[in-house]
Amino acid sequence: MSDSTGEQKIPEGSYAAGRRVALPAGAEQPILVFVNGQQQVEGDDYDVVGNEVVFTREIIKEQLSFARKAAMFFSVFGTYRKHETIDVQFQLAGKTELAGDLPVRK
Repeated sequence: MSDSTGEQKIPEGSYAAGRRVALPAGAEQPILVFVNGQQQVEGDDYDVVGNEVVFTREIIKEQLSFARKAAMFFSVFGTYRKHETIDVQFQLAGKTELAGDLPVRK
């Protein structure tokens, strides 16, 4: 979601978490990257730089207050704000591995 200047709009209740995700130790090509389960395109959506995935845009995470976390914990209500998760599929010692919901950093 972006405006006419190419700037990404951050929905209310969410924040721009960053553009970088560290690859798991020993991760080897081929590396596939998914945002909310949707495969991303290397070169268009992200690049692999050293041991990191660097996205071309900010990854959006939900801002959770204590009250909202407590309400979710006690199943009072869920959450429907924008919250992107990053999953990476890679090779490690000849096996295909998947790392899910990796932390995003600036």
